[in-house]
Amino acid sequence: MPDVVVIIPARYESTRFPGKPLANATGRPMIQHVHDAAAASSAVSRVVIATDDERIATAVRGFGGEALLTSPEHPNGTSRLAEAADILKLSDDSIVVNAQGDEPELNPALINAAVDVLLGAAATGRDAPMATIASPFAPDENPADPNIVKVVMRCDGSALYFSRALIPHTVFGDGSAGDAAAQPLKHVGLYAYRREFLREYIALEPTPLEQAERLEQLRALEHGREIVVAVMDVRHHGIDTPAQYEAFVARWKARAAATGR
Repeated sequence: MPDVVVIIPARYESTRFPGKPLANATGRPMIQHVHDAAAASSAVSRVVIATDDERIATAVRGFGGEALLTSPEHPNGTSRLAEAADILKLSDDSIVVNAQGDEPELNPALINAAVDVLLGAAATGRDAPMATIASPFAPDENPADPNIVKVVMRCDGSALYFSRALIPHTVFGDGSAGDAAAQPLKHVGLYAYRREFLREYIALEPTPLEQAERLEQLRALEHGREIVVAVMDVRHHGIDTPAQYEAFVARWKARAAATGR
């Protein structure tokens, strides 16, 4: 079993919610909730916060976490991950997991699933350098919402395409067998990478669809690399706004009251 290192990118600046990694209405900063959830995964040997802001690094070290400072100039999270993996001098046979820093309700089982599907692909001889998660839509989620990324999968369980548009389109929409088998899946933005692919990724030229959709994972697909997908039922959401954070705090306090913790 290779080492599995979770690297959580965390930026201070946010257009809709500046400083959100440090929001602490629960008595602990939001980034600590993410860190602790990742550390609860049975597959993980190490959790590191990669940030461009000393305030976040100080907070992480304050609760006993591991933090490192990375460049503020990265165009996307994968690029920040690649720099962090270099700083950490991770071995080429390690697996690097990218968990989003704004998902305090992250289910540790998602990390296990992404790692398992990546290792499973390698065990069957497939050259898949990346894995991610897809989920059926919840009843209160709108598949047509461009803020929710959709993924279409191949028959072998790898990603065919990711889009902000509603895909797939069913021609008849009459509930036929074809329609039922082609229900949209939302993409959950957690990734597992073979460490050596991070070096390859940042050396690849940005691609037209990546830039049009603003989805960094499309760079891998457009350059012919395979992304394997684990399908799980995912109900947690990332925190983008103060209102969403307040809703999380209310849920957290309700759970704490129910469990006495």
